Amino acid sequence: MLAHQVARECYDAIRESTLTALRRDLLRRACDYARIRAEWPLLSREERLARDQRRTLAHNAFIDSVNIMGRNMAKEDEDNSWRESLGDDRKLIGDLACYVHLFLGLEAR
Repeated sequence: MLAHQVARECYDAIRESTLTALRRDLLRRACDYARIRAEWPLLSREERLARDQRRTLAHNAFIDSVNIMGRNMAKEDEDNSWRESLGDDRKLIGDLACYVHLFLGLEAR
């Protein structure tokens, strides 16, 4: 499981980026995937089978947005050390999506 502190550091770095369109895309894709993942334990086996491809596509789209954001932050000489801290483990990147969803929800209070 991704540590809260690592997730917070990643999130803060992403939020500070001047790459507005890429940031918005990453945040939206995080929310898309996190909603699917949060609902997953509530689904029946049949429902999971029916939605599995959608879940994988949403996860892949989020991972792509993370990679794109990290690369473009480096090109703009922004601090992208969060990307290395996050690593390449799919589950940990998925955890980040859930944290992003949490942080955005709390900020919206």
